[in-house]
Amino acid sequence: MKDINAEQLRAFQTKLPQRSFNRIGGLEMHHVRQEDLPLAGSTHEFVGADQGDTGVSVFLFHGKPGSGPGPHRHPYDEIQFIREGRGQWTVGGKTFEGRAGDIFVIKAGEIHSFKAIGDSPLVQLDVHLSPHFIQENL
Repeated sequence: MKDINAEQLRAFQTKLPQRSFNRIGGLEMHHVRQEDLPLAGSTHEFVGADQGDTGVSVFLFHGKPGSGPGPHRHPYDEIQFIREGRGQWTVGGKTFEGRAGDIFVIKAGEIHSFKAIGDSPLVQLDVHLSPHFIQENL
């Protein structure tokens, strides 16, 4: 990583679009608490365009057994990080189980669905490579 001095940093920052950030430890960053994000069913929704104008959006899913979205697709890649529990996925017509520690990369346009299985909640972070969620339910 290249070191830059304060003058170079100020020059760079003046070229950036103006955004709403918190100043923490001398650095500008965006900060939000999960409980302050919109909640839709079992999912808190981090919309990148609304949260620091970032290029990714994230579903923070915490679903009871039996819950999860039906078949759908997105026009961008999605990466799912399974943090707790177990689930059953169908991706591209193939059904399989996943569990805590698994990471799935679902390519743009791929039809997929999942649901929580077992006795405990399924907790996962679904990173969408887009500043907005775009989803076609099928």
